[in-house]
Amino acid sequence: MEKRTIDPWKWGEQTNSVQAVEIKQPAGTLYCSGQVAIDAEGRPSTTDMRSQLQQVFQNLEQLISEAGYECQGIVRLNVYTTSVAEFFTTCTDIYQGWIARHGIKQATTMVEVQGLFAGLTIELEATVVK
Repeated sequence: MEKRTIDPWKWGEQTNSVQAVEIKQPAGTLYCSGQVAIDAEGRPSTTDMRSQLQQVFQNLEQLISEAGYECQGIVRLNVYTTSVAEFFTTCTDIYQGWIARHGIKQATTMVEVQGLFAGLTIELEATVVK
């Protein structure tokens, strides 16, 4: 696989994403459904957004690993949240730390939604290549 990121504007250096990712000759592409804070028994979390995001990352890591991919191969990561303001005030450090830990340079879209499954507050949808 050959990966190239494109971010033509200087302000892009201050974000935790890039404007575009080009992939040539991938060995495979994994399209992940939105992952939320649900435990192994199928119980939705009742905790705050910050704690939910930590569970979402665990679930996403497990899904990607069991599919035979690596988190570093994430090229698109969409964030759906019931409150963009709450995300930026309580979750940015966790989100940016996770992105940095895996060396991810991804295209990203964040959308505030009216509601998510079972009253959850955050959902991540990933596309991964190898």
